Amino acid sequence: MRLRLLLLALGTFAVGTDGMVTAGILPLVARDLDVSISVAGQMVTVFALAYGVLAPLLATATARWPRRRALLTALAVFSAANALTALAPSYGTLLATRVLAAVGAALYTPTANAVATSLVPPERRGRAIAVVMGGLTVATALGVPLGTWIGRTDWRLTMWLVTGLGVAALAGLSLLLRELPGQTTAPSLRDRLAPLAQPRVLGAALTTFLVFLAFQTTLIYFSVATRPATGGSQDRLTLLLLVSGIASVAGSSAGGRLVDKWGPRAVIVSASAAYTVIAAAAPWTLRTMPTALAASALTPVVGWSLAVALLTRVASLGPANAPVLVSLNSSAIYLGMAAAGGTGSLALALFGDRWFLLVGAGVALVATGVAAVTTREQRVAPEPEHTPHPAHAPSSAARH
Repeated sequence: MRLRLLLLALGTFAVGTDGMVTAGILPLVARDLDVSISVAGQMVTVFALAYGVLAPLLATATARWPRRRALLTALAVFSAANALTALAPSYGTLLATRVLAAVGAALYTPTANAVATSLVPPERRGRAIAVVMGGLTVATALGVPLGTWIGRTDWRLTMWLVTGLGVAALAGLSLLLRELPGQTTAPSLRDRLAPLAQPRVLGAALTTFLVFLAFQTTLIYFSVATRPATGGSQDRLTLLLLVSGIASVAGSSAGGRLVDKWGPRAVIVSASAAYTVIAAAAPWTLRTMPTALAASALTPVVGWSLAVALLTRVASLGPANAPVLVSLNSSAIYLGMAAAGGTGSLALALFGDRWFLLVGAGVALVATGVAAVTTREQRVAPEPEHTPHPAHAPSSAARH
């Protein structure tokens, strides 16, 4: 049983690495395909936009599939897409392969969570989901810096790494995971989107969207923002990402305890306010290696606390409907990431590679205000042991 959960986690590790490693290889992609860094950053936009739009559609279309079939199909598509990314001869082909990779990722992660809960007794479901989604935390701590280091001379090696991880998860699950039935009931797309008619759910989704818009506006161009500190060295960039990733593990744990003690509203408002201050200081803190290292160690604590609180809040709005609410939250995350690709590119063009960071701070300030207003009536603080780690929470580097 534990081995199966770990194999599911290997899949989320691959998906998480794929989604977050771009920050470390973007300059190499731009140079190899002869496009600007801001244009290359749109590979993140198309991946995130496709994920955010397709996740509910794929969940509806495959709701009656046996779970094993859905998992293996998702990993096969994901692995093939990343292999095609590694072979992409042009920028246009690269974008097409990122959309295909998003199809696999958008189908895999929600299905893996559902399978995890079916493999264990009800009293262990929270821990099972924590194991599976722990793959995302490990991706932040190890996958991103490892992928950045491997691709320090050729970004295509990084994509082959992600492909290998996907193939390993596919092989393991095909051998060790028993056939699992699909759902006996299949909610329609209208049913899945219906909670958005509730003001509190819509406010939670809007807050999540703005928070990830702020995070990713900086993250996508993190290598550009830290160039004064790294001097363009991939080894130094890898070190920053490694420090940030390790700190994210502590931040995730701290976030659960803080939500348990103070409730999601207090953590959301205070953490988003703290991130606003950190982001506003980034044009100065990311200029030298010592201060960039300090920021890399500090901001994941704030960022992961906020991510845990956002997920806890949305799940608490309707515990009986939590899977649908969490899927809406996931779509808000990826739509925020998609919008950040354009926002960051525009900010970079208008304000340069130092002051564009203040745009992320401005969006974070707006997110803080929205969170303060829309959480006024939120009083429920659910038990953290039944709350999964946030799906595709922002990588620790995104907190800068």
